[in-house]
Amino acid sequence: MALTSCQAQSQSSTSTEASVNTDSTLNVSKSEAEWRKELPHMACFVLREKGTERAFSGEYWDNHEPGMYCCAGCGQALFDADHKFESGTGWPSFFQPAEGTSVLEESDDSWGMRRVEVMCSACGGHLGHVFDDGPQPTGLRYCINSAALSFVQSDSTSVKGIQYD
Repeated sequence: MALTSCQAQSQSSTSTEASVNTDSTLNVSKSEAEWRKELPHMACFVLREKGTERAFSGEYWDNHEPGMYCCAGCGQALFDADHKFESGTGWPSFFQPAEGTSVLEESDDSWGMRRVEVMCSACGGHLGHVFDDGPQPTGLRYCINSAALSFVQSDSTSVKGIQYD
């Protein structure tokens, strides 16, 4: 599979710091050309083209630090690390999203499967899928691509260019 429509971006070219957005009413609207210019290649492939990274290849599948997982596209808070669990799938898995309406869910019948797609409610970026085989208390497994996420440790004020408000 060729991944040619998104351009890679070096980390050093990102000079402005984004804030963790907890306002679920934000509506981020950018052209696909703007997304391609701003996002690293894999993040663009996942968030904008509904791609999937390979299992066990992403940065956060084995992360156990306390903090918040945010949208790599717009910075909206999506999943609390307290809701993360080991699913054995090779992708970060959560039993519920962050408080509020941080994610949208939509039926996905692509690839001959019936699934539920999970998207960022602020920018519409594809995050992954949700399944009903997770742990209690919800019984859900939000299977999310690391490339769609940025992580902010709770014991720091700025991690990976993102600041808490």
